[in-house]
Amino acid sequence: MNSIQQKCVVITGSTRGIGLGLAKAFLNLGWSVVISARNSERLQHTMAQLAAQFDDRILAGYCCDMTQKSQVQQLWNTSVQQFGHIDVWINNAGSCHPTTAFADLSSEELYQVINTNILGTMLGSQVALQGMLQQGYGQIFNMEGWGSRGEWSAGMTAYSTTKRAVSYFSQGLYKENKHGKILIGTLSPGMVATDLLISSWKNGNHENWRRMKRLFNFVIDPPDVVCTYLAQQIHHNQKNNRRIVWMTPWRLLLRFFQPYYWRRNAVKGTALDDL
Repeated sequence: MNSIQQKCVVITGSTRGIGLGLAKAFLNLGWSVVISARNSERLQHTMAQLAAQFDDRILAGYCCDMTQKSQVQQLWNTSVQQFGHIDVWINNAGSCHPTTAFADLSSEELYQVINTNILGTMLGSQVALQGMLQQGYGQIFNMEGWGSRGEWSAGMTAYSTTKRAVSYFSQGLYKENKHGKILIGTLSPGMVATDLLISSWKNGNHENWRRMKRLFNFVIDPPDVVCTYLAQQIHHNQKNNRRIVWMTPWRLLLRFFQPYYWRRNAVKGTALDDL
């Protein structure tokens, strides 16, 4: 990575949730940050929100549909034009269907989650890898999720399949490039209280949520805490094939001995609160 110029990160799907949390965390670290989203109105709103909190000279935002190669390439090109280089590219853009039985999902819901989570990650990685090979350095991180390590829960079969695929793809990408200068890794944020998580369970089978509610309330965390940790780890990373994990077995074990985590409501004030 370039140690002279100011660091620059591109975060896809970053107008809310984990992506927005990562953007704020990197801005707090003094990095130049490029956010992106498909929805131009939401992007403009988020840009205004961030510009009110941070120096807008180190902030940029561009519309991009990650399933369209030409738009992904344009995201890379305009980011480099703005800041001169890209040190880190994070494929965060993702989609989730309602947590319901696979047989009940529409074809549109399947296309959305498969195209965004798998094709979008692949195209983002390809464009970033090609650009970083030209500039001679860089890091690419792909976002893990429920299913990446083989986890399963009712109503999550299709989504978990895409995340399992992303995990396999990330390992393959690392093996293809392990002797080069481009570092490939994954981020494992665990369960984070985002709009995506809340809407997928709210719009799905509520009985699935009720069965898992006790466990989920034990492990779900707010985006700011998780994203601060992930950004700091990326900031200092110099290892290839790095899997940056928030909810480690050790962190989870410690929670068993803290009464706060047994009685808290991690989704208080959200649409899941009364389910």
